[in-house]
This record gives sequence, C-alpha cells and structure tokens, in this order.
Amino acid sequence: MSSAILCPRQTILPDWIDYNGHLNMAYYHVLFDRALDHVFDQLGIGEDYTRSGAGSAFTVQVHVNYLRELSLHDPVQVRFRLLDHDAKRMHFFEEMLHAEEGWLAATSEQMSLHVSMATRRSAPFPDAVIARLAELQEAHASLPRPPQVGSVIGIRRG
Repeated sequence: MSSAILCPRQTILPDWIDYNGHLNMAYYHVLFDRALDHVFDQLGIGEDYTRSGAGSAFTVQVHVNYLRELSLHDPVQVRFRLLDHDAKRMHFFEEMLHAEEGWLAATSEQMSLHVSMATRRSAPFPDAVIARLAELQEAHASLPRPPQVGSVIGIRRG
C-alpha cells in the first residue's frame, strides 16, 4: 500500500451537468464522497460498520480545488491518500483524475471525525481501525505532498 488507493471508476451522469455545460460543482463532492465510501469500507468504517450502530466518520471540513472541467460521460477515478490521523480524526487528500487521459480535474482535502452513533458525539476509533490507519499513514508517508494541501482561500495582492 505504498501508493495512494485508487478507487473504482465513475462516470459523469446527465443530471450532473449544469447550464455552463460542465459538471456542476456539487457533483465533484458526490464523486469524492462515493470514492471515500470505498476507502471507508476497506478501513472497516463503511456502511456496514455504521449500520451496526458502532460508529461512523463525519466530515467536519473540506476544501475542494476545481482544476479542470469535466463533461458528460467523462470517466473519472479518485486517488485517496491519508495525510494524518489521531484517535478520533483523519486528515486525507483525494485527487480526481480523468480515468482515460490521466489529467487532474479536482482535489479534495478533508478532515473526518469518528462519531459514536449511540451518542452522536466524537469517539475514538476502534483499535483495529487505528491499526489500519497507522499502516496506511506509514505507507503514504513517502508520497510527495500535494501542492493543494493546506490551501488558504483569499485574494492575493501584488
């Protein structure tokens, strides 16, 4: 696992195209979220885990960079990499690529918080998940840091 996790391929659907003739910004989030479901399943905190009542991971912050337009029927794949984690949080980065041509369409940097579904409050990850996260973070530590990580929004003056 020394490389980023490549999530299943997805395709841009007709209802996702806006009046500008490209993928509406909201659907970039849908694509990133669907890819995240795949990763969470691998980590043991996906849909089955949540339905069991044990816990879930809630997004608490997200920063998306829209780098290139996507159009109807474009195939995309998302690469996931874990940047950091602690007992309750995950900081990760996703890259959305055109699945055939390879160019970078968008990036998403996120912070997720593990939540007890019984109390709806933050709670530590189970030990088995912490072990998987530690293994994944070690594997991803050698990957170059993406330039979009830690971006700040603002107008830069001369």
